[in-house]
Amino acid sequence: MTVTPKNKPEQSSSFDDIAARLKTHHERYGDLSRMSLSKIGDLLKKTTAVMFPHYAVAQEDDLSLEERLRQLEDSFYDLVEPLCRGKDVGCARLLVHGFLSDLPDIADLCYQDAKALLEGDPAAQSMEEVILCYPGFFAVVAYRLAHALHKRDVPLLPRMITEYAHQKTGADIHPGAKIGHSLAIDHATGVVIGETTVIGNNVKIYQGVTLGGLRVDPDQRSQKRHPTIGDNVVMYAGATILGGDTVIGHNSVIGGNVWITRSVPAWSRVMFRPCDTDEIVPIRAPKTAES
Repeated sequence: MTVTPKNKPEQSSSFDDIAARLKTHHERYGDLSRMSLSKIGDLLKKTTAVMFPHYAVAQEDDLSLEERLRQLEDSFYDLVEPLCRGKDVGCARLLVHGFLSDLPDIADLCYQDAKALLEGDPAAQSMEEVILCYPGFFAVVAYRLAHALHKRDVPLLPRMITEYAHQKTGADIHPGAKIGHSLAIDHATGVVIGETTVIGNNVKIYQGVTLGGLRVDPDQRSQKRHPTIGDNVVMYAGATILGGDTVIGHNSVIGGNVWITRSVPAWSRVMFRPCDTDEIVPIRAPKTAES
């Protein structure tokens, strides 16, 4: 028996009728970019092979760096040209070439990020390990590439790049955020960095840190909604820092699980205060020496 909503006539279940109704639904979305996250993954694979020899040698295709760059230019153009068609962002081919010219500087920034992770994590044994294994490093690489495209006003593609990295690493970094050099994101899972966040140099972020907004109202769209983090700040696991007026002063340490909605002076330590010791009740009594 077919169940239909109350007072609604029963719809035909033939494929032709279902397809016709779905086509009506599809028309709501207008022209589409033909983008997909799988295409983004292939693009990042080619880009990292240009930036880091660690990825290039693993592909075993014997391509020269110049050949990789030509392939990368074509791949970027195929994605950017439909996105930029009809939009005032300049010639897509020139835009892509300009982005590729940014790659040496982006690679230098990423090297500093990897170095910060290597020097700040006693578990890291080599630069190669950081580049090939650390999800926080991959998330920051994707962010830096996306941010360069974001600054050139390329639509959609920057968000798809960081979202691909989000799904791979658990770290959600908006391409519009402004981040200085030597960012170390350790473990990465659950890190959120909002669109208008500003982060200084030599900052270290542990898993579960949120740099978010206090409000999500539509009228906040063009406003600074996310915090500013000064140089040499460490934020431990689970810290939540909210608000566009919130400034964490340089050389501060933000402890785990704190909730901050106002500014913190430079050289501060903010810690979560647990309950008093006499309020902690053991689950079972400790064994005595006689037992």
